[in-house]
Amino acid sequence: MLEPRQYRHGLPCPGPDPWIEPASFSVPEGACDCHAHVIDDGSRFPLSAERSYTPPPASERDYLAMLDATGMTYGVLVQVSVHGLDNRFMLEVLARHPERLRGVAVIDDSFSPSTLAAMHELGVRGTRVNVLFGGGVALDQLETLATLIAPYGWHLQLLVGAEQLPSLLPRLVRLQTPLVIDHMGHPAAAAGVESEGFRALCRLIGDHGHWVKLSAPYRLEPEHDDYAASRTMARRLAAIAPERVLYGSDWPHVAIPYQRPNTGHMRNLVGEWFDDAQIQRLLVSNPATLYGFGSDAG
Repeated sequence: MLEPRQYRHGLPCPGPDPWIEPASFSVPEGACDCHAHVIDDGSRFPLSAERSYTPPPASERDYLAMLDATGMTYGVLVQVSVHGLDNRFMLEVLARHPERLRGVAVIDDSFSPSTLAAMHELGVRGTRVNVLFGGGVALDQLETLATLIAPYGWHLQLLVGAEQLPSLLPRLVRLQTPLVIDHMGHPAAAAGVESEGFRALCRLIGDHGHWVKLSAPYRLEPEHDDYAASRTMARRLAAIAPERVLYGSDWPHVAIPYQRPNTGHMRNLVGEWFDDAQIQRLLVSNPATLYGFGSDAG
């Protein structure tokens, strides 16, 4: 099986399932999908030469239709790796939907304070370090990025492998900025909740007040469709830090050669795994706190 991080440059991947599985629970008003992407077809905003996969376009229209179909009041766009440091498409979409959307950009030390301030006005609330796919920013820039984003109150979002977390932990806890860990730390689900990587993640969120996205179980256990191991991990994380967990669909599910996840089913896992109070925190209260939805801060 070809793992996502082993993609060769330009290898195409399929688009999302256009059918959205109907909701199996009552999605609360104010719910937020905290992790999705928009992707240009390359005609206006070129794809990065360093990309490790080539996705089909994911338009603004299709993204908003997905939010509506899954019952999400709000959404957070995360700059996709195939656009590298060119955040323009994401920023265009944010500018058209200032009340509904927030963004997580990809930056480096070439971005001026005035540029970052302008991005903040458009709704950017964090920057992402992605070491699993080509086109991202390297871990050696963590401290530099933390300093750059501090004046705006942004968070650092990390897409790393769980096996990297134990050695990174001393650096991460020294950073004076909130952290958001993608996809439950991206562990191999078979390693379980007692693995060193997962325990390091638990320390980050439980002892140091950082955040984690309970997202993309299909990336963690691609050979299973019941996601039993992911359910165990998600419940453990929500128990350790109930006010620091977030949900994301990961639409349009890029770099997945072995299946085409259904976005509605990903949302429905929330209803299967958590009770009503947990769902309210996961979908509404926690994202409102981190991203400022419904506040005058915008």
